Parts: sequence; C-alpha cells; structure tokens
Amino acid sequence: MFYGEYNHGIDRKGRLILPARFREICKESGIDKFFITRGLDKCLFMFTEEEWRLQEQKFKNLPFTKQESRSFNRLFFSGAISVAPDKQGRFIIPQYLKDYANVKKDAIVIGISNRIEIWDTKSWQAFYATSSETFEQIAENMIS
Repeated sequence: MFYGEYNHGIDRKGRLILPARFREICKESGIDKFFITRGLDKCLFMFTEEEWRLQEQKFKNLPFTKQESRSFNRLFFSGAISVAPDKQGRFIIPQYLKDYANVKKDAIVIGISNRIEIWDTKSWQAFYATSSETFEQIAENMIS
C-alpha cells in the first residue's frame, strides 16, 4: 500500500506533511486516521487505523507474564497517539516522539507496505549506508 522514500521538513508549527502519493492512497482507500508510536531502530511507526488494530491484537496477545512482552508493550503503546491529517496532509508529531526519533527539522518518510516510517534524515542516511552494503546478504539469509 505505502511505498517510496520522501524528504519532508517539519514546519514551524511542528507539523509534518504526508507525501502526496500517500495522500492519494488515503483518499482512494478512505483512510483518514493514523496511529504513530515509537518504532524500532529509533524511527517512528505510523499505521492506518485498520493496520493498527491488527498490530494491537498481535501485541496484546503476548504473555504479560514475560518481562520482554511487558516492556515492549509499555514502550510501544504508551507512545502511541492517533492523528488525522488536515486537508493539506499535515499532522503534528508530539515532541516526545520527535525526541525519541531525533526528528528536528528534516525527516524522511518511507513507505514499508503496511506502515509508514518517519526518520530523522541523518539517522536514515546512516541506516541506509550500513544496511545497503549488506542488503544481498540479508536477503539471502531471510529467503533461503
């Protein structure tokens, strides 16, 4: 559903704009609400409401008797917030989430099929530089 890599800035009111292609997808699919939370690798995860409910079901079924499950759920759900982009596709990311992902002025918004990730530009460039070198090896290990 969501694919691609887009450079966007945070405006002076603290808003990020959803890439035009993502706005088109939302309009075509009737998507008007997202959930944003702490992601892995110090980025933010952004889910449509439908996908959020699927992820929520998976994670809430993790055994709360296991410390790792409790810790993950605490960090994942306590950081979550719902957002509804305005007509121009702008939405506010709370400061605590921007702090978590180190997003200040510039961001990279990437589509990862069923979710959107929001990265600080420098963090994304560092991740990409490191991971792109081993992309073939990662694919080989995962697919074989």
